[in-house]
Amino acid sequence: MDMKQLQSFAAVVTYRSFTKAAEKLYLSQPTISTHIRLLEEELHSCLIIRTKRTVEVTPRGQELYECARDILSLRDNLIRRWTEEKNRTIQLGASTIPSAYILPEILPDYGRLHPEVYFTIHQSDSQGVADGILNGSFDLGLAGMEIDHKQLACVPFYQDRMVLITPVTPHFLAMKEQEEVPLDSLLREPIILREQGSGSRKSAQRFLDSAGIREEELNVTARINDQESIKNLVAGGLGVSILSERAARNFAEEKRVLLFELPESTSRRYLYLLFRKNFILKSYIQAFCDHIKKRYAPTLGQTGRLSR
Repeated sequence: MDMKQLQSFAAVVTYRSFTKAAEKLYLSQPTISTHIRLLEEELHSCLIIRTKRTVEVTPRGQELYECARDILSLRDNLIRRWTEEKNRTIQLGASTIPSAYILPEILPDYGRLHPEVYFTIHQSDSQGVADGILNGSFDLGLAGMEIDHKQLACVPFYQDRMVLITPVTPHFLAMKEQEEVPLDSLLREPIILREQGSGSRKSAQRFLDSAGIREEELNVTARINDQESIKNLVAGGLGVSILSERAARNFAEEKRVLLFELPESTSRRYLYLLFRKNFILKSYIQAFCDHIKKRYAPTLGQTGRLSR
């Protein structure tokens, strides 16, 4: 079994066609057929049933296909990383808050200091960032929640907090003037929530759990993935929302929304650097990590080199 055989087999299964697989791999159909035959002989299994009109994959063939796809992906990622090492390109996965508010702050200055380093940014939710690191697509990740996985290191680099934002109306301005934040009243308002995979959503859920409030008890008027859309909808009067103070700051400063603080014990949250525990980070990736940690150390009240 070799990579060329696996590549031919995976292409036939993907396209359900020997002809199309040959076209995509720039090989002849007899070569593709030979690769499949050699695999079947080595594994003593029928992998593909070929008729005049269709290509059917056997259960053993489907099992091999899933393994072959992972093997080929790992090979491609390894070649990409080694190729990009010469160009010092960092494949960086970032969830919503880091990609929208942290990277625009830090990348321009870092780029001027290190013009030899390039970035490819992939935006996802926090779980998607973790998955990208685990499957080799990303070198490094910035995420809004800690991911519990034995192969991942999650190092806090920025302390944020969750806040509740409302439209600027006489009703909410009156609440703002009260000595104590009327959280019970605010949470009875129509509310907009983030999607399940985001760190902000998890932090908001932690606050609600601490307050003894179940999601079914809320008047959820919308569920939206995009943080900017949520702020615009709140400003437009659709409802209130619980989100990152770092994300809400610009709308609050522009007086487009009102910002209500939540109890510190349940509103504090962190942004994390994510990377593989058993991988030695390349020197330029480690240098970027150290730069981020130093840049935002005041929010954590600590300094020092990135630790594992």
